[in-house]
Amino acid sequence: MGETGEQLGIMSAQEALVKAEEAELDLVKISPNAVPPVCKLMDYGKYRFEQAKRDKEARKNQHVVEIKEIRMSPGIDVGDFNVKLRNAQKFLGEGNRVKVTVRFRGREMAHTEIGRDLLVKFADACAETANMEKDPKLDGRHMSIFLAPKAKEDGKKAKRSEPKAEETKNEGERENG
Repeated sequence: MGETGEQLGIMSAQEALVKAEEAELDLVKISPNAVPPVCKLMDYGKYRFEQAKRDKEARKNQHVVEIKEIRMSPGIDVGDFNVKLRNAQKFLGEGNRVKVTVRFRGREMAHTEIGRDLLVKFADACAETANMEKDPKLDGRHMSIFLAPKAKEDGKKAKRSEPKAEETKNEGERENG
């Protein structure tokens, strides 16, 4: 193939090299295992530069999902719980996974069900924005769950909620009428 993509036909390797030198381009094998091998005339340095530029742009737009951890104790109070909840929702909104951990100390190990209830309550509070991946698991003195952000929907909820609003209007008219 030529520089602009046109077919030059079947020719020997020497002929192709001569054409490449005349055009001051490189002869690049596209598919060397084909019979006959397919080659292209191109400026290979320019091609590599553009490829590196595309790769750099792709890496810049890529979002790496991190696992953020939130630690609590079984005796956490409402205010502190709400602060931890807001932080978790912020992390989930950014697209990160969240590991919620309850640490048991001393006699607290005798009442691990308190920690389990706390984690389930936390997961229920995040249910709108996250899915609980696994049930609470006790690992030594720590019990933890993983929350993953829900996939974003394309306005499906808005369409579903509209008929419900119309149904309530119709029900109100029936009662009045």
